[in-house]
Amino acid sequence: MWDSSVGKKTVMAVSGLIMLLYLVAHMIGNLKIFFGAGEFNHYAHWLRTLGEPVMHYEWTLWVLRVALVVAVVAHAVSAYQLSRRDIKARPSKYVHKKARTSYATRTMRWGGIILGLFIVWHLMDLTTGTVHSGGFQEGHPYQNVVDTFSTWYGNVVYIVAMLALGLHIRHGFWSAAQTLGAGRRSRDRALKAGANVLALVLTAGFIAVPVGVMTGVVS
Repeated sequence: MWDSSVGKKTVMAVSGLIMLLYLVAHMIGNLKIFFGAGEFNHYAHWLRTLGEPVMHYEWTLWVLRVALVVAVVAHAVSAYQLSRRDIKARPSKYVHKKARTSYATRTMRWGGIILGLFIVWHLMDLTTGTVHSGGFQEGHPYQNVVDTFSTWYGNVVYIVAMLALGLHIRHGFWSAAQTLGAGRRSRDRALKAGANVLALVLTAGFIAVPVGVMTGVVS
């Protein structure tokens, strides 16, 4: 299965949907910042105690982290290998210079690279504190988020990445549905509309946090 193009596309679709479910949950959690430091910090603590007493402190969180890493790696590797196959199958450029695909389709690869780099920066900023702009405070996620979005570069990096994410989801969701057999001519319009709405909601939801800090709504 893995050696076939269909198998790689299936891996891309399933891993993409896993990450999409995480993004929806992550966005909802992020929006708790508008309810104040107490609510947001309590949510961050709850994530670490999820599954207790069956699971020890942070065990469930680490299970989720490992699952996400596997999904990201599988998605990236399959995308890269499919891209290489596409290049080998079409070594020469098209004669017609007019673009035959949408803007989102043409930027999927660059969008993936941008998002990959962003994930590394995001973890080093708000999880490990390695590149955090202010004094990173363990156990105080609310203040750490405010610190990050109190800098111009923190806002630029995050907003650019979220715009890339929106384009990625817009095309990726529809493509995954096609790969998994959900796409039919009668459903095509509904799937594309759903992909547009999902991309818009997630992009706006994530960008709302830095905008909230920049405007003083979150401080």
